[in-house]
Amino acid sequence: MPDHRFPCESCGAQLVFAPGQTSLACPYCGHVQEIPEGDAEDVSEALQEIDYSATVARMRRGATYEETRVLKCPNCGAETEFSEGVQATLCPFCATPLVTHTGVHRHVKPAAVIPFQLSEAQAREAMTNWLGSLWFAPNGLQDYARRGRRMDGIYVPYWTFDADTATDYRGQRGDDYYVSRTVTINGKTQTVQERRTRWRSVAGRVSRFFNDVLVLASTSLPREHTDGLEPWDLAALAPYRPDYLSGFAAEGYHVDLEDGFTLARAKMDAVIELDIRRDIGGDHQRITGKRTEISDVTFKHVLLPVWMAAYRFQDQSFRFVVNGQTGKVQGERPWSRWKIFFAILAALILAGAAALVYQWAAANGYITVR
Repeated sequence: MPDHRFPCESCGAQLVFAPGQTSLACPYCGHVQEIPEGDAEDVSEALQEIDYSATVARMRRGATYEETRVLKCPNCGAETEFSEGVQATLCPFCATPLVTHTGVHRHVKPAAVIPFQLSEAQAREAMTNWLGSLWFAPNGLQDYARRGRRMDGIYVPYWTFDADTATDYRGQRGDDYYVSRTVTINGKTQTVQERRTRWRSVAGRVSRFFNDVLVLASTSLPREHTDGLEPWDLAALAPYRPDYLSGFAAEGYHVDLEDGFTLARAKMDAVIELDIRRDIGGDHQRITGKRTEISDVTFKHVLLPVWMAAYRFQDQSFRFVVNGQTGKVQGERPWSRWKIFFAILAALILAGAAALVYQWAAANGYITVR
């Protein structure tokens, strides 16, 4: 990818994308420049699904690739695109100081992007509000984060997959029924209902079309954090334009297309299993065998907007991520040992006080102890 520049028509400084807008803005003189809209045919072509099998074959011949300048963090391994003029920076994923050198990463071109909708100030407010809502978080972390260094806006790589599936299965359906039994409990004879299950063999076929199964193509962030940022409104995907990346970083993917499809298949299989259980019905289900035919597999490589913050606070590292479209926040849960200690101490004091009150009430006849 060439080093795209967007000079300000007024002062010549580099324009940056304005989150929530369809324009570039100059951070120095305030000049605003609209991003030109593509025609309907260009938009349709950019957002169309790409045949998976054909692409895998072409990739092995070196097609569908582009080259970008990337820097790999020696601490967390993240690969981040950077421009020609950058010589030193901080890793947006773990805050490790970096000195750039030229590296080349050949990868599938991104087809679409969800532009940032939240500004850095809005993302910081969402993060600090989230920190303030956490029980047992260190008192100073929220204020430290509010006053800390700027958050980094990163376009994170994802794959989306579509597929048609049809699954033949074998299994068993269990239906509960009850029988009456006479039992003796503490010398008394009682009639109780005992649950039993009647099993019978079943077989069937379920079909499902999967649309936009989302797979994180990065290994730089904990998957549980990025999964927690979902859902994304993929209807807001726009054709990829370098304008949207101006002023932001973009991470190159670590999970290649075929590995991404393996992860997507695991998501699909989990949904198919639920479909099978619903199709079997009854009170219980056993799946003894299944075979899935998958066809018409297509994909897109997309970039999604994430604001990130990495802080060292009281000799501990904390990372937080904010969905740049919705403001949803995830991060490493900070704990205050002192808050936990005092909470436990307070609980013990309350328990001890309750025990003393009970003993006093029993000694004065307010409670009869048997």
